[in-house]
Formats: sequence, C-alpha cells, structure tokens
Amino acid sequence: MTVSYESLMFLINIAGVLVFAVSGALVAARKQLDIVGFCLIAMITGLGGGTIRDLLLGTVKAGSIEVFWLEQSFYLYLCIAGALLVFFFHHIIHSRHRAVLWADAVGLSLFAVEGTKRALSAGIDDSAAVLLGVITATFGGIIRDVICREDSPILLKEIYITAALLGAALYVALGQVPGLNAPSGDVPRTLLAIAAAFALRAAALRFNLTLPGFRPRAPR
Repeated sequence: MTVSYESLMFLINIAGVLVFAVSGALVAARKQLDIVGFCLIAMITGLGGGTIRDLLLGTVKAGSIEVFWLEQSFYLYLCIAGALLVFFFHHIIHSRHRAVLWADAVGLSLFAVEGTKRALSAGIDDSAAVLLGVITATFGGIIRDVICREDSPILLKEIYITAALLGAALYVALGQVPGLNAPSGDVPRTLLAIAAAFALRAAALRFNLTLPGFRPRAPR
C-alpha cells in the first residue's frame, strides 16, 4: 500500500500537533493552571510554529495567507483533546519534566520535516525551506516557555534547534539522491529525516550532550 503525499503530510501534522499540545499541557500541569489555561498553552504549543511558518509563506506568496488551523479547525479540537487528556490523567506520569522533554523531541522531529516539506511544496528556496522547518519545529515550544516562564532549551546549550536543523537539512539533501527524489521515494526520505532528528535529540537527552558554549577571552 502506497501513502500519498497529502496523506503523509496530514498524518505528520496530526501527530506533531497532538504531541506538542501534550507537551504544552504538561508544562501547564507543572504550573498548576486551570483547565482553560491547559487548553490555551496546549494550543499555543501545538499551533504556534506552524502558524508563524504559514504567515511567512503567505507573505512570500503576495498575501495569499493560508494558516492551516484556520482552514481546518479540527486541529484546535485536537489540541483541546490533548490538554484534557493531561488534565485528567497527568497523575500517572512519574516525571512531568522528562515527559515534556521527550514529547518535545517527538514533536520537534515531526515538525522539522513537515515544515520543510510544506515550504518546498510552496516553491521556496532549499535554504529558506530548511529555516522554515526549524521555525515550525521550535517556535511553538519557545513561545510556550516564554509565557510559562520556563527555561527554554535554546538558552541551556541543549541540542534542540540543532536536531531540528539536522532533520530539515537531511530531508532537503536526500532530495538529491536518485530514487528518493521521486514521488515514490518521498515516504522513506521523510521517515529517514524524522528518525535522524529524533535520534540526535534523544541522544542529547539520554547522554546530556551539548554544543560547546562561547567562552570570552581576556582582552590583550
């Protein structure tokens, strides 16, 4: 059975939005927010990165702005479902902090590739498409952390944006490989890029990997 491009994009979008919504709701649980706060943070996290991507793509396309969740309100209800799931069953999760990190890792991997695919399908340059993939994958979580006054991974020298960059760039690079640049090769190309992004982020979480930080030198 073959999976069409549209079906694959839809499945990735559903999984990414739901996972990010759950990660947002888990942060809301740590902040002891009410049920409305849960839903709001879940929607911001699940939809934030994709919204910024679509606004940027709409600007590039001379005002033809098509934000994905405004066309399909199903995604709003998906975020609310994720928020309610955490609100009523969060007590079965032993470490909400670790759960947020791993949910973020899954969502980041999915959205890095999904954002890149959507940008490329809109006719965007490869380098810009990679950047939009990174924005899709990370900005929802960044906005969540700012609102909830959490320490964002990008301020902790964690391999976070780097993992999204790997997934997005690998998807573009694999488009130059014979067989993978054909429509029939899009599914393995997509899965390889998602797996690479998740593997790097998972390794960083498991082994506390970080990139070297800047160390100022004394002036001469």
